[in-house]
This record gives sequence, structure tokens and C-alpha cells, in this order.
Amino acid sequence: MATVKEIAEIVGVSSAAVSRVLNYDEGISVSQETREAIFATAEKIGYKKKIIYPKIENAAFLFWISPGEELEDIYYRAIYDELLSQAKKVNIHLSVITKEEGIEAVPSDLNAFVALGWMNRKELEQLYGKCENGVFIDTSPNEKLFDAVRPNLDSFVTQMVDYFVEKGHKKIGFVGGTDKNVDTEQPSMDIREWSFRQSAAYYGCLCEDDIYITQKYSVAEGYRAGKELATRKDMPTALCVANDTLAVGVLQALNEAGVQIPERIAVFSINDVNVAQYVSPPLTTFHIDIPIICESALDLLRNRALNGGKVTKVIFVNGIPIFRKSC
Repeated sequence: MATVKEIAEIVGVSSAAVSRVLNYDEGISVSQETREAIFATAEKIGYKKKIIYPKIENAAFLFWISPGEELEDIYYRAIYDELLSQAKKVNIHLSVITKEEGIEAVPSDLNAFVALGWMNRKELEQLYGKCENGVFIDTSPNEKLFDAVRPNLDSFVTQMVDYFVEKGHKKIGFVGGTDKNVDTEQPSMDIREWSFRQSAAYYGCLCEDDIYITQKYSVAEGYRAGKELATRKDMPTALCVANDTLAVGVLQALNEAGVQIPERIAVFSINDVNVAQYVSPPLTTFHIDIPIICESALDLLRNRALNGGKVTKVIFVNGIPIFRKSC
């Protein structure tokens, strides 16, 4: 890694002079020629100025995830590990508070927080009463009160349907699950189902019989949906699946039934968990960039904690389709 000392040796000035020039210290007495030489040398040898992040203390990571399906846990655990790792690098000290501990465990003098997981209306109101500087990852339960960073699920599903239509498919199905209403805590339509319905209707290929909504996002529920699909002579020729967990179960059921993938039915999913490349056939899926999601969440937290921003922001992070043999 290039250093200030190397630049000083090349230009022929002191390290202190180089440091002050690179920090735009107008009080230093050097010629314009020397100043330009320092910047040119820094660029030539690849010098990168060290960023000093102001320390943010008394912040928390609210991990509101209940133990569940293993493949789902892999996704959430990846966010957990990445967020804490990045926070340490940018001088943000996060204590972890879990769903089992409850909102009561959140200190009333908390400076800021990042939250992952589902909360009901009562919990959100209690949380806002304790700390207004909050960022949610993966959900946006109240966009008037809190910032949020989410994968762009709406766009992912739209792109899936567009892809299948471009490939000539006229009968496109969907396997997904439900969301949960923050007020009633009852099941509600998930954004992926809503997006599929809108896109399929646009192309004139929406069919209620081709939509399978499961009770939860699990391999077992995906398997059940796949078994139902496999019994149909008029099954769709293409299938959009809400996440890889469901897709793994769907593939298992279709393989057992001898349904050829992608010759008889193509399958496209979301998440790109590690196992997606090893199932049979390897799964075509949207890759969700967890490091970018965590980086964006910490940027929002820093702005809230240091600048006291009052206007809430919602960031949607796009993904990259990873094409494998299921399409």
C-alpha cells in the first residue's frame, strides 16, 4: 500500500509537507508546482487517504429474527455477520439485542439502531419512543418514522416475468409466501406476489391456478407446492419463486416426479444462497448484495446519529441475475 513517506521521497519534500498538502492545508507554504507534484505522485502510485470515521457509541443492532428454516437462517446470519464486521471497521459500536430479549431491553437513551426482522405496531411505537434514529434492513415497517434498506424484490420479480416472456413463455406460474400486517398481525400479500400479479396481468398471462402461496418460506412448503404442480397436466412452462428456500423444495418435488427442468418447466428464484449452485439442476436466481445493503444501512445510521436527519429515506438495492441450468 502506497504511503505518505513514499510520496515524500519521490517528490523530495518532508512527510509532514505531503500530509498537509493532501489534507488541503492552505497554511502550508509550498509552491504550486510542488503541490501539483504531490497530488500527481499520489495518484500515480495509488495512494489512498485514510478515512477517519467519527466514533458512534451507544448504538444497537436489533436482531428480531426467530430461529426458523435453515436456508432462511443462512441469509439472515449473513446479514448479521456482515453488519457487525462493517460497523467495527467504520467505528460504530453496536450492541446486539435479540427478539427474545424484547423491546424492554432497548435502553431509553439509545443513540441509534439498525433493525433486522419483523415488528408489530406496538413494538414500533415503543421503539420510536426510545429512539428516533433507526434504520431497518430487509423491511420498511413505517417509512414515516424510520429509514430502511431493502433488496428491490418488486424489480426482481418484474425482471423474471420479462425474461420468461422474452423467451416465449405464455403460461407463467408463481410460488411465494405471505407478508404480515403490522397492525393486525394477520397474513397479507407479499410484494413479490403483488409484483408478479401486476407483471403477468400486463402481459395477459395471469392465471390464478398457477399461483401457489405457502404458509411459510420453507423447503417443506416449497416441496408441497412442487408436488401439487407435478400432478397437473397443464402446469406452467415457467415458474417465478419468491426465494431459494422455497425453490429448493420445488426442485426436489419436480425431480421426484420426473419433470424435466428446464425443458418442461423453467425455474427462476431470488437470494442466491450458497446451496443454489449445487441443487439439481443448479438454480437460476437473483444475487442479493448483502455487503452493499449493510454499507447503505450504516451510512444511514451515521447520518442519523451525527447529523440528526429528520427526513426519512428508503433505499432499494438492485440485484444481479445469476443464470444457471434451471432456466
